[in-house]
Amino acid sequence: MPIEILQTGPLLASCEASLAERYQVHKLHEAADPKALLAQLAPSLRAIAGGNVSAALMDKLPKLEIIANFGVGYDTIDSAAAKSRNIRVTNTPNVLNDAMAEITIGLMIALARRLPQGDQYVRAGKWPKESFGLFSELTGKTVGILGLGRIGKEIGLRAQAMKMRVVYYGRNRQEKEPYVYYDNLTDMARDCDWLVVIAPGGKGTDGIVSREVLEALGPQGYLVNVARGTLIDEKAMVEMLANGQLAGAALDVFEDEPSVPEQLFGLENVVLSPHQGSATHQTRNAMGALVVANLDAHFAGEPLLSAVV
Repeated sequence: MPIEILQTGPLLASCEASLAERYQVHKLHEAADPKALLAQLAPSLRAIAGGNVSAALMDKLPKLEIIANFGVGYDTIDSAAAKSRNIRVTNTPNVLNDAMAEITIGLMIALARRLPQGDQYVRAGKWPKESFGLFSELTGKTVGILGLGRIGKEIGLRAQAMKMRVVYYGRNRQEKEPYVYYDNLTDMARDCDWLVVIAPGGKGTDGIVSREVLEALGPQGYLVNVARGTLIDEKAMVEMLANGQLAGAALDVFEDEPSVPEQLFGLENVVLSPHQGSATHQTRNAMGALVVANLDAHFAGEPLLSAVV
């Protein structure tokens, strides 16, 4: 009999196809009665593919051995509860580093040069009538990276290629990295032209970019968030963008996405993106393949490729 697994949400088509070839997949998100499905299958489910896994869900699956998350961030999984229950957890790191770094720099250029607004300006037929204006550039500016992990390092390399000065804040100094380290986020924000947020989500980082940090970044400072919306005091950010206390923001994530604060829609100093940081064919296919590879390794008794618990 094939191993039975639970899929908690939609996955990439290539990933779902690979899972279906190897396992008997039950899709919780498509069930007419999810509670009844869990009650029926609980004794036989040995794995979960996807996120949004609470301790309560784990407790309903006594045979659960592994949760293979689709994504590098696994804050929707109660990893502490998984560890206490001897349930393995994996994610999909590294394969999305380049895509995430690319969109970060792309958002920065789009914000500095007002590229979305320029496109609309031309489409509206305004170019023959008046000048679009002068804006900013990245060259010579200082970018502070909040979270110098795998993706943060790739962003740093690309920022240097744009002739930017790179500094970073994190829990610890990374001795082998060439960038200036700050042990105080507010101090770094005060010294930066750009603040890029790429730290993991979760209770430890909720609201880490507080009003105080945003005030330190100031009316000449630009904010970029490609991590989680919960890392930023969104209410304070919107207010400060509207009244000129921040120069601008490029946002790929939001606190209650896909809901976006309506106040942002009318602001010219923002670039908004629908959480598409890793949304390329190459990257998403590689992420899906890693989900499957981790499950295959587990059930073959081999070391997991990207274990977090």
